[in-house]
Amino acid sequence: MTNSKNVLGKPLETCCQSPMTGFYRNGCCDTGAEDFGLHTVCAQVSAEFLEYSKNKGNDLITPMPMYNFPGLKPGDKWCLCVSRWQEALEAGVAPPIILASTHEKTLQFVPLEVLQEHSI
Repeated sequence: MTNSKNVLGKPLETCCQSPMTGFYRNGCCDTGAEDFGLHTVCAQVSAEFLEYSKNKGNDLITPMPMYNFPGLKPGDKWCLCVSRWQEALEAGVAPPIILASTHEKTLQFVPLEVLQEHSI
């Protein structure tokens, strides 16, 4: 388990282990120096978001076995890059997020109040 904190200042909770998510593929939206995309937002992806992301060049739908990636379907939880979540928010297709599983580093880019408005 991680020593990281979530946006609520509590220990970071697991986002999803099936499919296994996170930059480090440990189920948590943990981040570190090598995570340039900041995969810190634990979201429950929607069909609208998946299509939006695919149209932006990041296909999260198509399975890629060579990367041990099963492909996502609506309802799956996944650690998203904070910048992609922000883009989706501006486009009106941001998926809902799980605050307890969203890394505190997200707060450097998105105010807690905005995250709370989109939490489940």
